[in-house]
Amino acid sequence: MTNIDPKTVASFGDEWARFDQSKMPTEEILKTFNEYFSVFPWHLLPKDAEGFDMGCGSGRWARLVAPKVGRLNCIDPSDAIEIARSQLRDYPNASFLRGSVDDSGLSKSSQDFGYSLGVLHHVPDTQAAIRSCVDLLKPGAPFLLYLYYAFDNRPIWFKALWMISNIGREVIFRMPAGLKHATTDTIAAFIYLPLARFALICEKIGLNVSNIPLSYYRKHGFYTMRTDARDRFGTPLEQRFTQKEISAMMKEAGLIEIRFSSSAPFWCATGIKSGA
Repeated sequence: MTNIDPKTVASFGDEWARFDQSKMPTEEILKTFNEYFSVFPWHLLPKDAEGFDMGCGSGRWARLVAPKVGRLNCIDPSDAIEIARSQLRDYPNASFLRGSVDDSGLSKSSQDFGYSLGVLHHVPDTQAAIRSCVDLLKPGAPFLLYLYYAFDNRPIWFKALWMISNIGREVIFRMPAGLKHATTDTIAAFIYLPLARFALICEKIGLNVSNIPLSYYRKHGFYTMRTDARDRFGTPLEQRFTQKEISAMMKEAGLIEIRFSSSAPFWCATGIKSGA
């Protein structure tokens, strides 16, 4: 395991132990799942397809993918792999591998599909991580990727607000676990929730809310806001990429027919491994 940041792995193990997603309402889970997988080409999967969830965390996506496929390999380097194992105990077609993106335990060119959502921007070399994922795929297999975006579709002032917030992140992720959780919960309560509900009100009266910070959460519950505030401010290593950069990395890794989602969360993209 070389393409890994130990402090970030430990941080996610702590996060998923606290937020295992078991308290998220089913309706919200399905809504969020459909947002992330809106560009995934399910029709390309063979019968009884075998694939992987790279950085499965607590298994929140795996719980919805496993019933659709023949076998799902859940991979995570942190203690969260045991949470995923517990969450998916009713799915005999799910397997659990404690490994990293460059040492997953799977054979190259063995998988019919793969996905990695909100993970590969937290490793030291994102380009190499994408390449490692694509190496596991059979030619013609689809890969779904979600990376934090660099606000390339937002106005300058929007990006400036993020830069200010990132100063806070540099302080918060270094805090002891208890204080970190209390701080990110406070951020969720007094920043995420008010802005999200303000955006919801604006939407209901017919206003365009796309550039209101945190408007993505306007129809999400407070549990999701707490989870994402902990993720956003409590993680040591974070990188962000433009759509153009993500496309270039996917192509360099051997993916073709790259397609981006036109709606939040940004950026979700799929590609097909070349060589079919």
